[in-house]
Parts: sequence; C-alpha cells; structure tokens
Amino acid sequence: MTRSWVFGYGSLIWRPAMPYAARRAARIHGWARRFWQASTDHRGTPAAPGRVVTLVPAPGAALWGVAYALDAAGEADVLRGLDVREQQGYDRLELDVELAAGEVAGAIATTARARTYVATAANPHFVGPEPLDATAEVVRRARGPSGDNVTYVVELAAALAALGAPDADVAALAARLGAAPPSPGRRPV
Repeated sequence: MTRSWVFGYGSLIWRPAMPYAARRAARIHGWARRFWQASTDHRGTPAAPGRVVTLVPAPGAALWGVAYALDAAGEADVLRGLDVREQQGYDRLELDVELAAGEVAGAIATTARARTYVATAANPHFVGPEPLDATAEVVRRARGPSGDNVTYVVELAAALAALGAPDADVAALAARLGAAPPSPGRRPV
C-alpha cells in the first residue's frame, strides 16, 4: 500500500496537532530552514508580527525534519486542516524525502514523495534575510493566537536536538534569545 506523507520542518515537528499513522525522521536535499516568514496569525499579530520558518533553496544542503504517514480515510481532512494552519503565505508542494528507519535521524530506510508547505518571496509576509539581532528582537516581543514567538523558537531547537539533527540557524537564534542549548535527549512536547 502506498502511503501519503507530509513533511514538517517547523512546528509540525514538535506540535503536529493532526492524526497520523506513522512518524519518521526524514531528510530533504536542496533546502535550508530560515526564519524569513512573518507570522501575524499564529506567533504574532498584524501590529507585531512574529517570525516562523520557511524553506529556501540551498543547492547541496541537506535538512532533517519529520515525515508523517497519513491514513487514507482521513487524508483529505488532514490536508484541509494543514491548508488552514499554513495559509498565511505558504504554498503546498511535493518533494522527495528520505525516510529514516525510526523517529531519530539516521540511516535512510526508504524514499517517498511528501507534501510540505513553503512560503516564498512571492507572498507579502516574506521577510527574507535580516540580521540575527533584528530577528531576535522581533521574536522577543511577538505573541499571537498560538502563543509567544520565543516558545516557537525554543521548542523547535529542542525538537531538532531530540531528532538528532540540530540546526545551526535555529540554535543560534535560540541562544541569542537566552535559551539554554537543548539537550539531545529531550523529547519535544
């Protein structure tokens, strides 16, 4: 049976908030994770937008996240929910993912096609590169319906460490916010 997969590289790693049949560590190539998307609907408001991650093309790069296998019976509902969750400037696309044998980054067991959401420069909430101190200042003050922006950064850093695939950019922002380096053994919430 062919499974339908969703690839998460941001909050979907630590807060999937959707039903799924299986969860695997997954790797993609040619992309990097960056805090280049403003959030006025989840981790900020129109008056004080937060920062969340998107994927940007990065030839030669490899990036770890999590892939979720969806049950065929609930797939349409899950995708509708994700379309709402990722509506502020994110487009759904399909990409090739390499699936690890389990929930921690490691040897690749198989490959699959997965859906993911990417915010491109074509959307009005795309920020693009900015100095780390500027991003940290935005994150410190932003809070939205899904909670404060600092929690988003800290939980993402911890989830990536628990996945066995820390991300230098996420860790640098978490450190700039004064967060302790995440423990590799910590399980994401």
